[in-house]
Amino acid sequence: MQRTDAIFKLACLLCACLAGLLMLGVLVQLSGHSLEAWQRFGLGFLWSCEWDPARELFGAWPNIVGTLLTTAVALCLAIPLSFVSALFVTETPGWISRPLSHAVDLLAAIPSVIYGMWGLFVLAPLMQEHVQPALAAIPGTAWLFGEDYNGFGFLTAGLILALMILPYMGAVMRDVLRMTPPMLREAAYGAGCTRLEATRDVVMRYGIRGITGGIFIGMGRALGETMAVLFVIGNIMELPEGLFSGGTTISATLANNFAESRGLEQSSLFALGLILLVMSIGIQAISRYYLHMTSARRGEKH
Repeated sequence: MQRTDAIFKLACLLCACLAGLLMLGVLVQLSGHSLEAWQRFGLGFLWSCEWDPARELFGAWPNIVGTLLTTAVALCLAIPLSFVSALFVTETPGWISRPLSHAVDLLAAIPSVIYGMWGLFVLAPLMQEHVQPALAAIPGTAWLFGEDYNGFGFLTAGLILALMILPYMGAVMRDVLRMTPPMLREAAYGAGCTRLEATRDVVMRYGIRGITGGIFIGMGRALGETMAVLFVIGNIMELPEGLFSGGTTISATLANNFAESRGLEQSSLFALGLILLVMSIGIQAISRYYLHMTSARRGEKH
């Protein structure tokens, strides 16, 4: 029996180490292939705005800004929608919550290229004819949206990304809300809390780790999404002037240029991939650090 437990423990350890080894292997591979770009441009590659294959001048800053901007727009739209949908399906009777839960989960089964095609043929014309003119007419918003619009741009890409990450975030939040012990809710109601107060002060505090995990799962999906963004963002290697502006992301640039790239350009694309991976790892590390530093205020033990 003890021998079986030891073998099982060793197998679990090997499986756990495999994920770390794979991550290390990807880091080493990207670092090695991007070495030529780092030697040529140095850290200036990070904030350079040029991308001219003819002169062999490459910079990552428009890609980094575009990736962060589309992710921020998607999260601003998806976080409240996913939390409200998760709260609704956990509080309503089963004959309503079950079909709604399945409907939200089915959004995750739609391929990203279908989202991109829908964005190109449906959402982009809708944005150009109705949404963007209405937003542009709001006084004092030119600094946020910009003045020129054609249906494409960061706002449209952010909307599609929000739809894509909504089922992932909503599913995690729904499960977290359902795992809250009923006695905690009953104690809050007994103390005179309303349903909103019980959810905000008891349920969210109890499941904050799971809720935060769901948010970062969605963020990771938004950071690396390629095809859906590729159809509607405009694919322009420029810094955005507003949410209506066209631009690009790291994933879109890789998809557009990698097949035909050679030499220094290919090394620069590998450098972009390395930056994207470091961004994802850094965001996860920051989230873990934040949860650890705020655990005392939530009554958790270190």
